[in-house]
Amino acid sequence: MIRPRRLQKAHPERREPLRPGTPVGLAGWLLLVLLLCRVGESPAEELKPLQPLIDKTPAGETLVPPPGRYAGPVVITRSINLDGQGKVTIDAGGKGSVIVLKTDGATLRRLHLTNSGESYNDIDSGVQVRGKFNVIKDNVIDNCLFGIDLQQSSYNVVRRNSISSKPFELGQRGDAIRLWYSFNNKITDNVISHARDTVVWYSADNVISRNKATHSRYSLHFMYSRYNLVEDNDYSNNTVGIFLMYSDGVILRRNRITHAAGPTGVGIGFKETSDLVLEDNEVLYCSTGWYIDVSPFQPDTTNRFRGNLVAYNGIGVRFLNDWKGNIFNQNLFVDNLTQVAVTGGQTANRNTWEGNYWSDYEGFDRDGDGIGDQPYELYAYADRLWQNVKEAQFFKGTPMLEALDFLERLAPFSEPKLVVRDPLPSMETEMEAPAAEEPTEAKDPLDLLRESLGR
Repeated sequence: MIRPRRLQKAHPERREPLRPGTPVGLAGWLLLVLLLCRVGESPAEELKPLQPLIDKTPAGETLVPPPGRYAGPVVITRSINLDGQGKVTIDAGGKGSVIVLKTDGATLRRLHLTNSGESYNDIDSGVQVRGKFNVIKDNVIDNCLFGIDLQQSSYNVVRRNSISSKPFELGQRGDAIRLWYSFNNKITDNVISHARDTVVWYSADNVISRNKATHSRYSLHFMYSRYNLVEDNDYSNNTVGIFLMYSDGVILRRNRITHAAGPTGVGIGFKETSDLVLEDNEVLYCSTGWYIDVSPFQPDTTNRFRGNLVAYNGIGVRFLNDWKGNIFNQNLFVDNLTQVAVTGGQTANRNTWEGNYWSDYEGFDRDGDGIGDQPYELYAYADRLWQNVKEAQFFKGTPMLEALDFLERLAPFSEPKLVVRDPLPSMETEMEAPAAEEPTEAKDPLDLLRESLGR
């Protein structure tokens, strides 16, 4: 009688080794190739520490490290000059800030700072500044949660740095440049992209000039910060250009804000902000050009808008409420879908409007003095529907609402409301070059729009 053989369970220790010619299958060969490739790999580069070189550098001396990558974080407590000459990278390894500057009179230049930590509580940054009279210039800061953070730090210079944040969702990024209770700083000529905000908190007498910011949230955001100067900046493709909250005495001039075109897009916005001066700014192709909320706020103050171009926006000027105290002189309102709107269908005519150019003005200039013979008047007809009914905003600009508005203008069912009256409308259609620039030909708004589109 032949008995069947007993089946034995396979056991790893009892497997016979592969002999030449043993078939292993495609997966086995791939695994073998990968193992052979890893044999020739070198271990991860171990970064050289930079802190010992910094600690050996006397105050007032210049440290030029040999080219290469160095390990951070780094703490500087003496007034040294650290110059990377464009050949030095400091990598924080994902922990803390790359450089913490706890001194006065130091200089950081031509460095590549990268890979900060991700702590919002600790404000992990490319550079944390905690001192006065420091210079941070010509650096590249990337993959850092915050770029440059100044806290209780005054008389510093932040110039010609290239700054971007971590590759996070917009609201989870850190601020490119952050000022907290800091005074008399100069923030100039920086290039910012893919960060969250540049924010100024409780800070005064700072100059923010000639910076460029793209693909961020607030290009520039003020909170409780007075007497700052903002000029010659270029902010494009951000959610909001410039927004001022509870920040009085700020001067904004010759700034260009374009393509803040999202659902909440605003070129320049104001909330409870007084004694502002806006001159020679350009706001192009935004959802809302100027957004005004209870501004000016302080009694017996004004906000003064002069020589600005507000063009090709969904709404040129939007008032959140029926307010007063704003003076609009010699501005150009060109081809905005709605030139001026007031939430709740109220009037903006308690403000001063005089000598502005309105592209939808239908009057003439028979005496050739450059002033329209009749006042410019903007009335709200059926188009106030989208202002009063929140859900109707979805239909703004649609043929249905435009047809309703046309019929209402043709035969009004109710008395239209006067929104704006400019008694001396300008007939000039081009924007003069700002006085600070070299003499050039007058700017055409359409050419400026093409320029902002890269055409």
